[in-house]
Amino acid sequence: MRNSSISTMDRRGVMLVLSSPSGAGKSSIARQILSKNSEIELSVSVTTRAQRPSEIEGTHYHFIDHRRFAAMRDRNELLEWAEVHGNFYGTPRDPVEEALTAGRDVLFDIDWQGTRQLHEKMPEDLVRIFVLPPSISELKSRLERRAEDSDDVIAKRLTNAALEMEQWSEYDYVIINEKLEQSFERVQSILHAERMRRDRLIGMKMFVEGLLNEL
Repeated sequence: MRNSSISTMDRRGVMLVLSSPSGAGKSSIARQILSKNSEIELSVSVTTRAQRPSEIEGTHYHFIDHRRFAAMRDRNELLEWAEVHGNFYGTPRDPVEEALTAGRDVLFDIDWQGTRQLHEKMPEDLVRIFVLPPSISELKSRLERRAEDSDDVIAKRLTNAALEMEQWSEYDYVIINEKLEQSFERVQSILHAERMRRDRLIGMKMFVEGLLNEL
């Protein structure tokens, strides 16, 4: 008699990374993924920078001091970390491990350097998607439409985009974000397929053995 079915089979979660140059649209895709998937959660980083008035502890970041950050880093409790403008940011290992073991997926909105560190630590759990703009002129227009940055900052972001886009070949999938809804559907398809990978389906061996026992 079968012990389980494919629809109820336990699975290990997926670490889904979205990376892109600033303005290419990864954050917009990430918001849609989170809003339409109950089995996925956003990885919440720790940081040593000061909490802003609009930020919520545990939702936007976990705010910690430099001493605690250094201790977490030295004890290998961070899957990835970086220093940005004198402040430190990192991904705690334990919440990610707990989510994957429980069959929940974890979404990461990080750059190629953080992605590379994640791949070094947990390559079998990682699914990497790089989001490209349809053109540099469109990327520039999107940055200008956001009306968040000065001309100098936009120029710097475009310069940084060249370095970021050069890393595309390190990713498992590449999406050209012309239309947000279409890009979301493509990421959703990738996520569904990766959830069904043979090595993530915990009960598959038992399921097949049950089938063979029926013969």
